[in-house]
Amino acid sequence: MKGMLVKDFKLMKGQRNFFAIIAVMAIGMTIFMDKPSFVIGYMTFVGSLFTLSTISYDEFDNGNAFLFSLPISRKGYTVEKYGFGLITGGVSWLFATVFSGIAGVLKNTVMVKDTVMIALLVLPALLILLAVMLPFQFRFGGEKGRIAMLGAVCLMYAAAFAAVRAAGRFHVDLISVWNRLLAVSTGKFLAGIFGTAIAGLLISLKISIAIMNKKEF
Repeated sequence: MKGMLVKDFKLMKGQRNFFAIIAVMAIGMTIFMDKPSFVIGYMTFVGSLFTLSTISYDEFDNGNAFLFSLPISRKGYTVEKYGFGLITGGVSWLFATVFSGIAGVLKNTVMVKDTVMIALLVLPALLILLAVMLPFQFRFGGEKGRIAMLGAVCLMYAAAFAAVRAAGRFHVDLISVWNRLLAVSTGKFLAGIFGTAIAGLLISLKISIAIMNKKEF
């Protein structure tokens, strides 16, 4: 798995100009926006997307057929992609959190406590993002994977809309339910979100391993 990580980081090295553009955009948003904490979610999302790029590179010109002729297991390959996504997204998250916190203090627009809270909410969002994106990428590949993922997101929005309509029909007060969730202590609230996100990521990993084991190259 170490060799796969080195390969993926070398692929990223070839995109350093794109990294520079993203960093400049993030710095610009941090300087000109009143609430620079928005950059945390932006950078974390962009950082995690590089995992999809490495999978596309591996699939290019039937590269996987050669890749799996090497002493690399399909399970190890899949686990490495999840690990790579956590590393790139996590490093981007850390960079954006520190930079956003410093900018908020200097501009006196956002308290450090608020920045930390936003950052802690973005982390489970990263896990959920990877859990949703990677199985689609493994199953359908580059372009088809993006289309399938977009369709899945639309279905989730439709399901959420249907749930709201159903709650109204059965006279369930969603605002009251939300207020009860907010009344829970911050620690328990974050623990619940992290627990759900980690469970979703592990389920997603098992699904991706099953997809890769069935694939033919």
